Amino acid sequence: MLKRSGAKLTAPLGCLVSRQKHTLPDLPYDYGALEPHINAEIMQLHHSKHHATYVNNLNVTEEKYKEALAKGDVTAQVSLQPALKFNGGGHINHTIFWTNLSPNGGGEPKGELMEAIKRDFGSFANFKEKLTAVSVGVQGSGWGWLGYNKEQGRLQIAACANQDPLQGTTGLIPLLGIDVWEHAYYLQYKNVRPDYLKAIWNVINWENVSSRYSTSKK
Repeated sequence: MLKRSGAKLTAPLGCLVSRQKHTLPDLPYDYGALEPHINAEIMQLHHSKHHATYVNNLNVTEEKYKEALAKGDVTAQVSLQPALKFNGGGHINHTIFWTNLSPNGGGEPKGELMEAIKRDFGSFANFKEKLTAVSVGVQGSGWGWLGYNKEQGRLQIAACANQDPLQGTTGLIPLLGIDVWEHAYYLQYKNVRPDYLKAIWNVINWENVSSRYSTSKK
């Protein structure tokens, strides 16, 4: 069986002055564990190649940014911002994504998360339909998200382009992210994104999403 590799899941994108480099988080399941909904080849490439690239480029960019800070080179600092956003966002987003999935996932959430979904979307079916529609509608590459609006005390659905991190660009606390970059599904679903989105609901880890929701309200 294909094994996942990397370090344990840790909080991504720490302080720029930290000497500790970002590392590829380990998956809490094997690459083939989400089959038949997401096949092992996709998971292996997605995790060990794509996510790893974001981590490596983030570390390189942070080193350059530290040098620019030390020199007081504001122009260089500004020029590095897009790379920090893209690679930092890619690391943040995927670190959440892996934990949002589980071979024991699917079904519906329970408890306070389910109550919040009913309150803010009318029903779980309505919520599922809306998040699916938003994710299908992402032009090019990006993510569909369920987030928590702490100021308003409610759940919200949002889409982010490319690897833009949800909280860093919208202020919403990320609870559930659906990656709709083609590398997340093309080898299995070709260009039929709706089929991938239909399948992914079978492996959503509602325990993880519920835990994130409880934490976000503190």
